[in-house]
Amino acid sequence: MSIDWAALGQVFGVSLAVTVGFVGVFTLGILGTSRKAQPAEAGPGTTSTARASATAGAALGPARVGAYACFALCAAVVAYGINLIVA
Repeated sequence: MSIDWAALGQVFGVSLAVTVGFVGVFTLGILGTSRKAQPAEAGPGTTSTARASATAGAALGPARVGAYACFALCAAVVAYGINLIVA
């Protein structure tokens, strides 16, 4: 019995890279969805708290979209892995 050390090292390297990347993308998704709206500073002419909260919430739009994209990428990686195992 002979062990192909080069192939084993290659599998280890790819597995490590994919795992670290997957965890990183999932972490970015969690970070994007856990962001809270920061209260706007009260400046001259600021009379409505609804307007301030609307502008703070609008700033979170791209963060939420990016977070959902991260979760979609994670779901695609999981589906691909299941496809590899089943096939």
